[in-house]
Amino acid sequence: MKSKTKKVLFVVLATFILIILYLMIYQPKAKESIIFFPIDENARFLSADTLLTFEGKKKKNHYQTDWKITSKLDQEAYLRQDIGFLYINGRLHGMMNEWTQKTDQIVEEKGLKGKESSLLQGISFHYAEIHQNEDEITSAQRMSSDSLYVIDSNFSQLNSFREPENASEKEWKIILDKVTNQQMDFALEKGLQQSGLNLDQYDTYLLTEMTQFNDKPIPPFTIEQTAKIIGNLWEGLYKNYFLGLKKEDGTNVNALGSTIPLILVSKDQSHLYVLIITHSNEAITLKQIISI
Repeated sequence: MKSKTKKVLFVVLATFILIILYLMIYQPKAKESIIFFPIDENARFLSADTLLTFEGKKKKNHYQTDWKITSKLDQEAYLRQDIGFLYINGRLHGMMNEWTQKTDQIVEEKGLKGKESSLLQGISFHYAEIHQNEDEITSAQRMSSDSLYVIDSNFSQLNSFREPENASEKEWKIILDKVTNQQMDFALEKGLQQSGLNLDQYDTYLLTEMTQFNDKPIPPFTIEQTAKIIGNLWEGLYKNYFLGLKKEDGTNVNALGSTIPLILVSKDQSHLYVLIITHSNEAITLKQIISI
């Protein structure tokens, strides 16, 4: 009787192990990734937002801001993922990324401490991988952004604004825009110097400006071509920026502290470059072939 019971237990255990092995081999779980697939014409984002808010008070010489990324697709997707970057005065201060399966919605939120007057700029990429069947995979995508000026000075009242409403705020906007633009000018000059690129052959955009191409094309491309360029761009940014900047010697460095990526789109429509200056002021140049 005991021998028979042992045989039954052995068969049950062996069957259980075989089932686990089958699931591992033939039904692999989705991996955290951003991969461009053809745009699904039947899927759209009902909402996609990046929001920066200021609490309006200081604690222990720091002020607090809230950074929130939300998005909702009009249907459940096989994989949903949102990725976001936050820049302060032109340098990367924070990153967020969340992915999940079998859902339509993602919400991410992070509190941030700051001091001194700053321009905060956030940009996000909202992504969905949609499986129509085993052989057909499509995607949906959208970008969102927000910016916020926070004034923390002995000569001004602690406050924040998106658009200046008085003379003091207008003056602060000019000052903080200049600080950020100087970072971008430095990045462009150093990147061009190292790469030997001729700026006359490219149209230049900041990553934080790319949301304008959600619903209109990058000249001279079509809206369909633009969607593919944007999707491939963010696929590359995830692999080579969010996960670490790859240097020429093959080593990786953390992207925190680096400048806002500059996107150089070739006027012959063949490729684009992404220029980034690391926290230690090393120039990184990433190239992407435009295949349309």
